[in-house]
Amino acid sequence: MHGGTGPWTQAPRRRRSDARRSIDAILNAARVVLGERPAASMEDIAATAGVTRQTVYAHFPSRDALVAALVEAAAAEFAALLDDAGLDTAPPADALAQFLGAGWRFLDRYPMLLNATAARIPRPDNDPHDFAPPRLERLIRRGQHTGDVDPSLPADWLAAVIFGLQHTAVAQVATGRLTAHEAEALCLESTLRLCGGEARRPNPA
Repeated sequence: MHGGTGPWTQAPRRRRSDARRSIDAILNAARVVLGERPAASMEDIAATAGVTRQTVYAHFPSRDALVAALVEAAAAEFAALLDDAGLDTAPPADALAQFLGAGWRFLDRYPMLLNATAARIPRPDNDPHDFAPPRLERLIRRGQHTGDVDPSLPADWLAAVIFGLQHTAVAQVATGRLTAHEAEALCLESTLRLCGGEARRPNPA
């Protein structure tokens, strides 16, 4: 038998590559369509993805399965955003701004998480509610060590309050009381005051 990459090995690779492209197109279409119309059908998503309904069902046997896959992809994306945010190296005030900004960029990309049906969205295996709080706590402890964050309050308490602010802001956006831009600015201002007062500001971008 001969090694290498003959036609017998190239065809399966091509099929896998085509399948991956279809899956990515479907997930991206679901992200956009469900953000605009939470009750959109599989047919709506297929049309936006440029594939047939049968192709969608070949990869995702039900709408619930598609939503679950989308939520898993979203969680992985948010984890990558935090990885790239410099939370362990940037000055603490900058890192706090980066942490909050990553959350709002994530919600801007996945607006389905802001609508009234978000409570029915399944929890992903790699849930941001599990991995994000410890990262924020670690950042706060670093800021307390450097004197940039008030050390008189426990780091886990500060982290919990900051997440509470975020959740409140998200709810305000979902009900139309604030724009996402207004909510992001209020969250940052409130967080900086909570953690260290007005004197400690992130460096301008």
